[in-house]
Amino acid sequence: MRRWNFHRRDLRDDDVAVRILYCGVCHSDLDAIDHGDRRVFPLVPGHEFVGEVVATGAAVTRFAAGDRVAVGNIVDSCGVCEACSAGQENYCARFPTLTYGGADRHDRTQTQGGYSAEYVVAEKFAYRVPGSLDLAGVAPLMCAGVTVWEPLRRWSVDSSSAVGVVGLGGLGHLAVKLAHALGAEVAVFTTSAAKTDDARELGADDVIVSGDADRMAAQANRFDLILDTASAAHDLSPYLRAVRMDGTLCCLGMTGSLEFDPLSLLIGRKSLASAGSGGTTGTQDMLDFCGEHGITATVEVLPAHQVNNALDRLRRNDVRYRFALDMHDHEHDRRASLGT
Repeated sequence: MRRWNFHRRDLRDDDVAVRILYCGVCHSDLDAIDHGDRRVFPLVPGHEFVGEVVATGAAVTRFAAGDRVAVGNIVDSCGVCEACSAGQENYCARFPTLTYGGADRHDRTQTQGGYSAEYVVAEKFAYRVPGSLDLAGVAPLMCAGVTVWEPLRRWSVDSSSAVGVVGLGGLGHLAVKLAHALGAEVAVFTTSAAKTDDARELGADDVIVSGDADRMAAQANRFDLILDTASAAHDLSPYLRAVRMDGTLCCLGMTGSLEFDPLSLLIGRKSLASAGSGGTTGTQDMLDFCGEHGITATVEVLPAHQVNNALDRLRRNDVRYRFALDMHDHEHDRRASLGT
């Protein structure tokens, strides 16, 4: 990654210009950098960021200069399909426009992301940030947070629910915080017993080391919902067995094919589901809930010029639990972005 200057588009009538203050560093960014389509390079990653509105288009009604806003990984959609009409633009039938590496639906130029000084986005895809929340910790809510929030809402998690969380990374730690705040009984499945204290500090009521066969067997039929946030390939069967009759295992960290024993799904009329990102309705709902409960991601903040250090450490899983880049060191050059 190196510094690169380019120009954002002029504001359209429904656009806001956002001075970016903090941007989260996501595994998706790392994947785009290491394995992405080189035909879209040069590329500015970053799809979970917060900032301040500095200018508005003529038709903007929801925001004014000085407002704190957040932007996630979707910046446009067709707006007319069934999913878009339901506020689930993340499932747009014509595929949503991504914050970086996508094609603008108006002029077909490539979108460039939030490792940048500024972003221009339609007001529909900018979200109001509750005033009580720390901005650096809000940034990862826009991807990791809403990704776990949507299934928690979809399966109506509340104080009567037992929720399992597989993995305690960027997604997993927010799943624990949010499920706990919803009143659920929360248990974390982890490969490392060393994470027990951290999990409990985040709000977990129980911690199960997945390599302990006896402990895993004892979880049979315990959970209404399990959110599987682990990105490495693994057998889903033990987690399906831990789901109650008519319960659901929702896979969020999927990479490649899924492996499981069909009987572990069949016995108990259980469901295997998935979810990804969030729509406009769910994203603002998530931010409002976080504002009410004081929830943000647990982040390590690094200055933007240390982006390569952040990426190298992320490759080694050396982060607790998310990096946020402080974009203030771009102040002397408002055009500057970090591209690859």
